[in-house]
Amino acid sequence: MCGRFTLNTSAQIIGEFFKLSEVPDIKPRYNIAPTQSIATVTVEPEQMQRQLQFMRWGLIPSWAKDMKIGSKMINARSETVAEKPAFRSAIKHRRCLIVADGFYEWLPQGKHKQPYYFQMAEGEPFAFAGLWENWESPEGEKIVSCTIITTAANETVQPVHDRMPVILPDSDWEQWLDPSVKNAQEVLPLLKPYASEAMKAKAVSAIVNSPSRDSPECISDRQ
Repeated sequence: MCGRFTLNTSAQIIGEFFKLSEVPDIKPRYNIAPTQSIATVTVEPEQMQRQLQFMRWGLIPSWAKDMKIGSKMINARSETVAEKPAFRSAIKHRRCLIVADGFYEWLPQGKHKQPYYFQMAEGEPFAFAGLWENWESPEGEKIVSCTIITTAANETVQPVHDRMPVILPDSDWEQWLDPSVKNAQEVLPLLKPYASEAMKAKAVSAIVNSPSRDSPECISDRQ
C-alpha cells in the first residue's frame, strides 16, 4: 500500500515539470497522510489543458452514504481496479496524476517498524497513477476525492514492502489523462512497477511514524 508521501518541490518546478499554466502556492509537505488535501493533475475536457486541483486523499464513491468510507479507499489495487464497484467507473472516466516527490514504507524489525523513504534517483518530482470521484453528502456538501493505485513492488521497494504505488513515467501521462480514452483495457497496461534502477531508498527518522509530524526531519537519515 501507499499510506504516506511527500511533496516539498516548489510550485515553479511543479508547473514546469507537469506543463501547467497556473500553479498556486503549495506548502512544503513532508508527511502527507490519508484524508488530507493533496495536489493532483487533471485535464480540462474542453480545452484539453492540464490543471492542478486539490482533492481529499481517500476516494469516496458517488454512491456512498457516508464520507468515512474514504479512509478505507486510499489505495486501489491495479489487479482489480477495473472490477471493484468503488473504482470501475473512475478508471474509465476520472483518472488523474497525483503529484509527489517521495513516499514511505515501513519494514518490521522485531517489535518496531523502520520507515524507509523512496525517491527518484535524482530527487525530481513524479506522478502516482490516481483516480478521482465526486461525492455529495445528504446535506449537500460536495467533496472531490482520490485514490492512489498500487502494484507489485520493484526490486528497490521489495526488501521493505511487497506493494508500491504506481509511478507513471511522463511518456504515459497523456494517455492516462486523456478523457477520450474510456476503455479501461487501454490504460491497465500502464499500471506496472516503475523501473527500480531509476529509484533510490534510505532509512529515515522514526518521527515520520506520527502523522502529526510534518517537517524536514521526517526525511532525515536515520541516526
